Amino acid sequence: MKARRGPGDGWVDEQLQVGGSSVHCRRSTSGGGVPLVHLHGFAISGAYLMPTARALAARGENVVPDLPGYGRSERRDRVLDIPGLAECTVAILDGLDIDRAVLVGNSMGCAVGLEVAHRAPGRVHRLVLVSPAGGAHNQPMGRAIGQLARDVFRESARMFPVALPDYVRFGPLNGLRLFGELTRFPSLERLLHTPVPTLAVLGTRDPLLPPSDRIREVARLAPEHLTVALVDRAAHAVNFSHPVELAGVIGQWLDDAIGDGSLLPDGVRVVTAR
Repeated sequence: MKARRGPGDGWVDEQLQVGGSSVHCRRSTSGGGVPLVHLHGFAISGAYLMPTARALAARGENVVPDLPGYGRSERRDRVLDIPGLAECTVAILDGLDIDRAVLVGNSMGCAVGLEVAHRAPGRVHRLVLVSPAGGAHNQPMGRAIGQLARDVFRESARMFPVALPDYVRFGPLNGLRLFGELTRFPSLERLLHTPVPTLAVLGTRDPLLPPSDRIREVARLAPEHLTVALVDRAAHAVNFSHPVELAGVIGQWLDDAIGDGSLLPDGVRVVTAR
């Protein structure tokens, strides 16, 4: 592992060897507690997850990798599918000597986190799913592309210079291929049968997620260890646009203090079946 200290802000950049290729990771230098590992969406690097990761850094070690083939990680001849990315996530945990982690996924990162939790539940302390896209609401592919297009105009303009270079580097054909796989991923079924304590966080303006009545139905069907929360005025990339609210609800949930709604950040509420 090669480490390069960041600009004195409590973070370092590291390069890991995972499956024969180099993977870039951003890691906070504060220790203690169970590490939080943040998993990015399709065609983009982990850079847009940094606002939430920084907001959570006081809790202990936070790791934000660029999964193999993304961002500042080594390019690959073949784009990895979701099971392949899950396998690489476990390898990243191994490379960082992390036995168990809190996985914090966004979009495709939710599918990867769910895959890791189902395949290797012993490696996942808890699971946070932010905007878990995939499934019937995103099918057929044309419908999902329309939803994605609407989301572009709902995201913060500050995200464009962060995301655009990643999308261009990843390439449109690779992006469409992986986006198609994401729309077919059975996120709801995997979510309702998650083997580890799970927090699902949804933005109220996210066009890639089901309407409110369907979300309440999910809450009704959810096992006791699944909590569903909404962030008002947030679209799909909650990790970038609403880091204070997201970090606040994650922190309350990790502390098992989310039952008292008065402790939640402004604009965040827990969904019940009623």
